[in-house]
Amino acid sequence: MTCPCCSEKPYEECCKPYHSREKYAPTAEALMRSRFSAFAIPNGEYLMETTFPAKRKFHNTKDLQEWGEINTWRKLEIVDKPSISKVEFKAFYNDEEGEEHVHHELSKFKMIQNRWYYVSGEFLD
Repeated sequence: MTCPCCSEKPYEECCKPYHSREKYAPTAEALMRSRFSAFAIPNGEYLMETTFPAKRKFHNTKDLQEWGEINTWRKLEIVDKPSISKVEFKAFYNDEEGEEHVHHELSKFKMIQNRWYYVSGEFLD
């Protein structure tokens, strides 16, 4: 299976090692891609684990899992990487009614003890 993150690599060689906790994403972009794949698969536990610890109180695994399940995640486009801790992306998906959407965000990440975490995102048009 080709990885859902649109890297064109096999899932086993791309995001699966992060999802299975064999290794940690080495960059903010790699974490962003693995989180997109975690929505597509879906893997709510991974999404929660890779959320910045102080921000977890604003999320829950069940909702993250459900958001992945009810949508069809079609494509990830990395728009820009303005710094090592920021990634601008567009996530293309269809909702449960089949309507097409684009989630355009500038995400902020932070590294703690050699692990990247998703901190927050600013929605863009």
